[in-house]
Amino acid sequence: MANEVIGAVGVGLILFAFLLNLFRRLSERHPAYLLLNAIGAGMACWYAWIGGTLPFVILEGVWCLAALVQLVMVKRSAPVETGAR
Repeated sequence: MANEVIGAVGVGLILFAFLLNLFRRLSERHPAYLLLNAIGAGMACWYAWIGGTLPFVILEGVWCLAALVQLVMVKRSAPVETGAR
């Protein structure tokens, strides 16, 4: 049961970030958007690992890593954005 909660929260965070971006509340370069994606993808990756679904481990692992790399790049390059463009 706990595994399903972790997986559900993970994909929920990814979907929440997507909806915030879709409705122009957060840009794809906003640190909160990137952090939601990184945490959500990390949780979903862990859930996929526990479930033994390697394709989704790869998908979510790469998604998490890409969000973290982008977060570092954004933090190094510019002040925080307040919303979508």
